[in-house]
Amino acid sequence: MKRIVIIGGGFAGLKLARELKNQPFEIWLIDKNNFHQFQPLFYQVATAGLEPSSISFPLRKVFQNHKNIHIRVTEVTKIDATKNVVHTLIGEIPYDTLIIATGASTNFFGNQLIESNAIPMKSVNEALYLRNRILQNFEDALSANDIQRQSYMNVVVVGGGPTGVEVSGALAEMKKFILPKDYPELDFSKMNIYLVEAGPKTLGAMSENASQKSKEYLQKLGVNVLTSTQVKSFDGEKVEFDNGDTIATKTVVWGAGIKGNVIDGVEKDSIARGNRLLVDRNNKVNGHSNIYAIGDIALMKTDKFPNGHPQVATVAIEQAKHLAKNLKNNSATPYEYSDKGSMATVGRHLAVVDLPKFKFQGFFAWLFWMFLHLMLILGVKNKLIIFVNWMWKYFTFDQSLRLIIKPFKK
Repeated sequence: MKRIVIIGGGFAGLKLARELKNQPFEIWLIDKNNFHQFQPLFYQVATAGLEPSSISFPLRKVFQNHKNIHIRVTEVTKIDATKNVVHTLIGEIPYDTLIIATGASTNFFGNQLIESNAIPMKSVNEALYLRNRILQNFEDALSANDIQRQSYMNVVVVGGGPTGVEVSGALAEMKKFILPKDYPELDFSKMNIYLVEAGPKTLGAMSENASQKSKEYLQKLGVNVLTSTQVKSFDGEKVEFDNGDTIATKTVVWGAGIKGNVIDGVEKDSIARGNRLLVDRNNKVNGHSNIYAIGDIALMKTDKFPNGHPQVATVAIEQAKHLAKNLKNNSATPYEYSDKGSMATVGRHLAVVDLPKFKFQGFFAWLFWMFLHLMLILGVKNKLIIFVNWMWKYFTFDQSLRLIIKPFKK
């Protein structure tokens, strides 16, 4: 039986494995976590809106009744393309066909100082760390002097894409509805939330109307939006911008860019801009005959997308379904992305949606955003928990997940 090894249990890897279940293939799914993470809702974990278990789903539960799926929780260290072997921390795993679906991680653009001090948000662990940091800051602010207190209460979010916009909006709603009740000794009129974007507008990849509306919504919530502004450094105490301005803060959330998680062993010539793997129209990695890449890690250039497809979940899922069909039929039909649109939420009743044929904002966009994300979550229980959390927050203007959970040290 042909052995297909899939590296990565994100949207692309998980979808491919599900498409190939009960097929005449031996599927090995490798991930460093034993669960699938729903990345679009990381920001709600970080701002105490959802518990991490509600946006995570055990991989083994997904494939409980499918005997051709083998799961290994480990980290891949290298690929040996000449011997068709994947090297992992638990040993070697041979393959006939290899699928790389390792996704992307935070791009700090080589700035080591920022990387050491800013907080990324590309995993559940990082989202929890950010939640701890935000809540601990207010605990520390209670006993700080006036100058120190301001740095604890300032939050700088870098990157005006969907992640930055959604985090900033969620923090602004916490500032308005929740934190003053938790910390009545603090003056939250002095809490500042900054959204910093190097480009001229927020949500730059979306329509002009969506960009303008997102900025309008953020400012309505009290977020200070700084466009055409680039962060130069952050030492853990102070953010410095390229124009020389500074902001005293203990917390910088970094969502300014991503880069592909390339594994050692692939042809160097196949690694392109953004640390992505160049693939053909069948997602086969350039320079390899039996190695494919799908999702954020893959860079497929087409006439419609000369710079590659957008690094979003819909592309990853579509590529996985297309590749599965080709593998099952032993065919090589070319893939083309059909743009389904994009969306982002800023806060209560405030969202923007760009669909291919029409665009809308406000309350109905917010409902559409919630419905679509709820449908994409794995597991009926998780859908129910998230729905209950959202309804509770909607009617009470509160959420009860503000826990500072510190790692155990022995």
